[in-house]
Amino acid sequence: MIQLTHDPIDTAGLTESVRKHAAGAVVLFLGTVRDMTEGRRTTALDYEAYPEMATAKMEEIVATAGQRWPITACGIIHRLGHLELGDVSVAVAVSCPHRVEAFQAARFLIDTLKDVVPIWKKENFDDGTTEWVHPGLNTDTTTDTTTDTQLSN
Repeated sequence: MIQLTHDPIDTAGLTESVRKHAAGAVVLFLGTVRDMTEGRRTTALDYEAYPEMATAKMEEIVATAGQRWPITACGIIHRLGHLELGDVSVAVAVSCPHRVEAFQAARFLIDTLKDVVPIWKKENFDDGTTEWVHPGLNTDTTTDTTTDTQLSN
């Protein structure tokens, strides 16, 4: 399931859609609207997209993930429009035979989505200013030191 929507994301429905008997692991990632962005108080987000290109790109990254990990099923839903603090903006659900693969695939999907899918985010700040964030720009450069061994324990 790949979807863009203006409606709240049914996270339970998405999770259930990827649960399969062949999968021993289901990972659900939720991106939510937080109240601070680089030290500035965020009041809301607005998302816009080029829907045909965005869904095509999401299908591409799902296909790529399926070549790298033994994905049993996966789904990605991204919100569009105006979102308030705490709202779920994106959900990625992945099932695989084992948890390490499911975690790795889910991380690849969300990281790649944020990098290449033409969905634009406007940050609304409490001082009345706004700032557009485009795919592939302002990406998080935080280094993750979690190893596959740590994930499997």
